[in-house]
Amino acid sequence: MTPAEAKGKLIDAGLILEAEGHHDMTRGHISVRVPGNPGLFYMKPHSHGFDEITMENIVTCNLEGEKVEGWAPRHSEVFIHSEILKVRPDITSVIHSHPDHAVAISALGGKIRALSQPSVLFVDRVGTFTETIDLIRRKDQGAGVAKALGPHKVCLMKNHGVAIAGTSIEDAVITAIMFENACRIQLLVESAGKAAPEFPEEDLALLRDKIARHDQMVVNFDYLRRKVRRRR
Repeated sequence: MTPAEAKGKLIDAGLILEAEGHHDMTRGHISVRVPGNPGLFYMKPHSHGFDEITMENIVTCNLEGEKVEGWAPRHSEVFIHSEILKVRPDITSVIHSHPDHAVAISALGGKIRALSQPSVLFVDRVGTFTETIDLIRRKDQGAGVAKALGPHKVCLMKNHGVAIAGTSIEDAVITAIMFENACRIQLLVESAGKAAPEFPEEDLALLRDKIARHDQMVVNFDYLRRKVRRRR
């Protein structure tokens, strides 16, 4: 993937996240490592919405959270991205957003139950950050989020939002959408009454192996990219 292709995917990812309910005015952000230089990453600029990322306003940062290129301001919560990318060489893209249902689940303790197909990706596979509800504007706070994330792809930030880590932009975006879907269904079920018994782990694993594959993330990302482009 070329730098231009990575930036193009970042732009499309922002449009998808906006369309799929991850918007909170200008407060969410997404990043992706610079192709060929894993010590740098492209990131959505401060003061812009997910749907306002352009080739011209993308900023480039290093793993210390410093802006090294771009005219637009760097996000104050850059350390969520830099600290996760610093300790997780397997991760290429990071998202931070405030989707309603995930925030609600975080306030309830953050345990995901196997109540839907998307949820099987997250049962016992979610970290929880509980240090503060405040903005993550310090390096040590970003390191705390990275530590809470651990080996997982999702970290619930209590009463705040989510940090999503993906092996690609496609993986990060689809994981974010599926996690919010799982949270929404869980809240619907729990508000309606007592859920029927959940399927056992061996059955969950059968589905998890099918829907967690990278090719499935790419197929669904490409579909959503076509969908948002049609709207424009």
